[in-house]
Amino acid sequence: MAQVLTCGAAIVTLSMGIRHGFGLWLQPITQAQGWTRETFAFAIAIQNLAWGCFGIFAGMVADRFGAFRVLIVGCILYAAGLAGMALSTSSLAFTLTAGVLIGAAQAGTTYAVIYGVVGRQIPADKRSWAMGVAAAAGSFGQFLMVPVEGFLISGLGWQQALLTLGAAVLLIAPLAFGLREPGFAGGATPARDQSIIQALSEAFKYPSFQLLMAGYFVCGFQVVFIGVHMPSYLRDKGLSPQVASYALALIGLFNVFGTYIAGTLGQRLARRKILAFIYFARSVAIAVFLVVPLSPLSVYAFSSVMGLLWLSTVPPTNATVAQIFGVAHLSMLGGFVFFSHQIGSFLGVWLGGLLYDRTGSYDVVWYIAIALGIFAGLVNLPVKEAAIRRDMPEGALGNAG
Repeated sequence: MAQVLTCGAAIVTLSMGIRHGFGLWLQPITQAQGWTRETFAFAIAIQNLAWGCFGIFAGMVADRFGAFRVLIVGCILYAAGLAGMALSTSSLAFTLTAGVLIGAAQAGTTYAVIYGVVGRQIPADKRSWAMGVAAAAGSFGQFLMVPVEGFLISGLGWQQALLTLGAAVLLIAPLAFGLREPGFAGGATPARDQSIIQALSEAFKYPSFQLLMAGYFVCGFQVVFIGVHMPSYLRDKGLSPQVASYALALIGLFNVFGTYIAGTLGQRLARRKILAFIYFARSVAIAVFLVVPLSPLSVYAFSSVMGLLWLSTVPPTNATVAQIFGVAHLSMLGGFVFFSHQIGSFLGVWLGGLLYDRTGSYDVVWYIAIALGIFAGLVNLPVKEAAIRRDMPEGALGNAG
């Protein structure tokens, strides 16, 4: 168990840590290339959508053949995407590399794949906690990597900084060896009680799965809009770039605690209530942030609160999917839930750039984020967390907890 958590956490730290800093490149790249903010935002929006699309198939492959192969391919794509992002001279090339390539890479190196391994290797009575640990690692990656990325940009320039990160992300390959699963040794495929089609049909007919997907859509909209556009929002308001870097780092630092606490509480409390609280609290935090006078102190306070709520939705959402449907197809089902998250991410980052270019302000998108938080809190309350009952022999339900 220790090896799985250590290697999984290290991979998520690196993969998620790099992506959380992409907002720091918005102004350097658009100014150097003469592009609008919408051009950059659209590429990152495509990245999130590609992440969601490829995540479904990455989950299917990981469930069938194990996570190791998926992680190796993912880290190679990540390095290629970062290099392409640095060397692109047209908006199309930038969208294909920063968008499609990195999106596909993230699908194979982040939560859906890692959580599939965790779900299969960690006992049910510790699963939510273990997922909290993995999510906290991704948050620590943001705290660790965002200041590093800011330092690389200022010290090396934005292009060399991206190439340096492209080399660093290849460290995922040796870490992947620690996540090889015994059941997949020699290319073997573990026996399953359901086919992929049966598992998908069951999940999409189940109302609670649909509600979890709706809530995760909102999560994606909020966090990616804030992560990508808040640095520029703060600079537009006259605050220094260092404030934005510290703000994103604080989100990552406090998210370490938020995700761990959410995962731990998910072992004892109703996860639907945890999720509802998180979404309601996000709306309150955003509303207060917009009302109080803007200053470095208010930014740091907002970032700390949002950090506690940032990815704390991840452990209870994925643990609930595992509890309802079992772990045999967990990576795939988690991939579909995450696809909904990424549709929200696409809209959050793209609308942020589009509405800014059209109105000269991010205000409308902030208001949308508040309203969606209230919606997500309400739709999570009716979720049923109990294991689904299937019309098959009792022994076939062995993985349902």
